[in-house]
Amino acid sequence: MYQKVFKRVIDVVLALLGLIILSPVFLLIIIAIKVDSKGLILFKQKRVGKDKKLFDIYKFRTMKVDTPDDAPTHLLKNPDFFITRVGKYLRKTSLDELPQLINILKGEMSIIGPRPALWNQYDLIEERDIYYANNIYPGLTGWAQINGRDELPIQKKAALDGEYIKNMSFLFDVKCFIGTIISVVNYDGVVEGGTGSLKNREAMKND
Repeated sequence: MYQKVFKRVIDVVLALLGLIILSPVFLLIIIAIKVDSKGLILFKQKRVGKDKKLFDIYKFRTMKVDTPDDAPTHLLKNPDFFITRVGKYLRKTSLDELPQLINILKGEMSIIGPRPALWNQYDLIEERDIYYANNIYPGLTGWAQINGRDELPIQKKAALDGEYIKNMSFLFDVKCFIGTIISVVNYDGVVEGGTGSLKNREAMKND
């Protein structure tokens, strides 16, 4: 009942409030992006949604216009080269994700859930199938996001998404929401090109 009815109602209410309250922030970000670099304000990208249905996710543009299309940041040889000056701040603070409030209103995403994979992140999609994490709406933030984010290897990230599926409830969503605020304030887990970097650091410690 929570997932089918109440979760959707909460998503719509929070997304609407977020768009209204944060509208001055949106305006400042739009101005900053236009002044900083050439290109569109919003960036669209194919992502994997509920039941692996593809949809266009919205983000504030943080990359230069000549960045390779549909390339995960961690697969770029030099990700910092492609990120704009304003983009570095937006990504560090996760403000680039705010336009996804529109995706939530459209019924393509939820406030809390597994972060939507790129259409070509086949390894992550396959791992999530094991935990049925592709069967629910992806989220603006989620359990994996507050437990490592970019630093997590694919297997661990999918396993955490599976934990979310098992524990999904109003109280667990509140826990994820509060944890997200803390993570954003502390810049936790934000590592450009850093998927799996937590595992790599642990391996270096054991060498």
